[in-house]
Amino acid sequence: MTNATPLRRTLSALAATTLLAGGLLLGQTATAPTAQAAGSTVTCNVPKMRQDSHALRVKAAKLKQLGSREEARRVNAQADALDRRIKACVDADDNAQKPFPG
Repeated sequence: MTNATPLRRTLSALAATTLLAGGLLLGQTATAPTAQAAGSTVTCNVPKMRQDSHALRVKAAKLKQLGSREEARRVNAQADALDRRIKACVDADDNAQKPFPG
């Protein structure tokens, strides 16, 4: 019985690792939630979102005035997140008007 050469051991270990990694990736892909279809529409009510953002900022200002700075910081973070969603909606609308750059 002959011993395996170092190259043969390395190649077999590499093959086993590749098969394991591929199996894990395949398993994650199979259990991952399916993505939304490209044909589905997402509607953004930008005026309502802006109104909600403003209300959150007013609430944060009141909380800060009352001395609850940590709570005010959280509410401001929610308003910031809403502002980013508004910007994303507006950018998507702007880009949808121009199908081809140029």
